[in-house]
Amino acid sequence: MSLKKVNTEMLDDILEKMIDTVGRSKDEVFQIGEQCRTDFASITDELKDIKEMVARVIDEGDELERKSRFARKRLSEVSQHFQNFSEEQVRDAYEKAHDLQMRLSSNRQNEQRLRDRRDELERRLYSLQSTIHRAEHLCSQISVVMNYLSSDLKRVGEALEDAKQKQDFGLKIIEAQEDERKRLSREIHDGPAQMMANVLMRSDLIDRVYREKGATEAIKEIRDLKMMVRSALYEVRRIIYDLRPMALDDLGLIPTLKKYLSTIEEYNKVTTIDFVNMGHDKRLPSKYEVALFRLVQESVQNALKHAEATNIQVKLEVKKDRITVVVKDDGKGFDMKEKKKESFGIMGMSERVDLLEGEITIDSKIGSGTVILIQVPLTA
Repeated sequence: MSLKKVNTEMLDDILEKMIDTVGRSKDEVFQIGEQCRTDFASITDELKDIKEMVARVIDEGDELERKSRFARKRLSEVSQHFQNFSEEQVRDAYEKAHDLQMRLSSNRQNEQRLRDRRDELERRLYSLQSTIHRAEHLCSQISVVMNYLSSDLKRVGEALEDAKQKQDFGLKIIEAQEDERKRLSREIHDGPAQMMANVLMRSDLIDRVYREKGATEAIKEIRDLKMMVRSALYEVRRIIYDLRPMALDDLGLIPTLKKYLSTIEEYNKVTTIDFVNMGHDKRLPSKYEVALFRLVQESVQNALKHAEATNIQVKLEVKKDRITVVVKDDGKGFDMKEKKKESFGIMGMSERVDLLEGEITIDSKIGSGTVILIQVPLTA
C-alpha cells in the first residue's frame, strides 16, 4: 500500500470522526429542545389547573367576604344592644365573626400563593419557549456546518491524491488539517452546545432572581442572557464563514470575495478591509477559484489573528494570461528570518501557488506590516 493512499485514508478517518462529533453535538442540542418541549407541555397543564384554582379561590373569597360583612354587622348590633341578648348569643356572634375573619384571611393568603405560582409558571413557559426556538435555530446552524464538513473539507483528500508531492509536506498537511478539525470541534462544542446548557441554567437563575430581588434585577439577567445568545450565534456564523461559501460555485471568485471580505469586516469591528478588482470580472476554472479564495482567506486571517491589523487591502487583477493578488496590512509584521514551527499556513499557501505553477512573495518587517504578492499564470 503506497504512502499517498495511507495518508488519504487517515484524512478521511479524521474527517469522519469530526462529522460524528458534530453530529452527536447536534443530537444533544436536539434532546435539550425535546426536553424543553416536554417541560413546556407539563407546565402548560399545571398552569391551566392553577388558573382554575385561582378562579375558585376568588369565588370562595367573595362569598366569605359577604358572610364576614353580615357577621360583623350582627356583632355590631349585639354590641350596641348588649343587654337585649343572652350570653350565649353574644358569644356565638363573636365566634362566628372571628371564624369568618380567619377563614377570609386564609383564603387571601391561598389566593396570593396561587397567583405567585401562576406568575412563576408563566415566566418559565416564556423562558422554555425561547430555549426551544434557540435549540431549533442551533440545530439548523449545526446542520449547515456539517454540510460544509461533509463537502468542502473532503476536497483535501482529493487534493492529496492529485498532488503527488513530497512525503514530508504531505504529513505536515495532514497534521495541520487535523489541528484545524480539532479547533472547529472545540469551537462548536464550547460555543453552541455550552450556550444551550447555560441558557437552561440561566433561565432558572432568572426565576430565582425575580423572586428574591425583583423584576429590575431579573430584567438585567435577561439582558445578559440575550447577549450570551447573540455571542453564540455570532460564533456559529463565524465558523460557517471560515469554511467555503457556497457562492463560490454559483457566482464565482469576485462576488464571493466581496461578500466574504465584507462579512469578515462586519464581524471584526476594529478592522477595515478594502477590496479592489482591477481586472475582468469573469469566471475562472474551478481549481483557480478555489485556490485563490483560499489564498486570500489565509492571508486575511493571518493579518487579523497574528498581525492585529486595523486596515487590510486586497487587490485582484485578472488579465488574459495572468492573475495577480496583493494582500497588504498595517499590522505589527514579523521577522522573515525567524523560523516558526507553526508556520504551516504560509507553507500551505506556497504549496497551493506551486500547484498553480505560480509565484508568491512575502515582504514583512516588524512594525511595518506585511505585503503578500501572488502571481499565477492563467492557462487555457
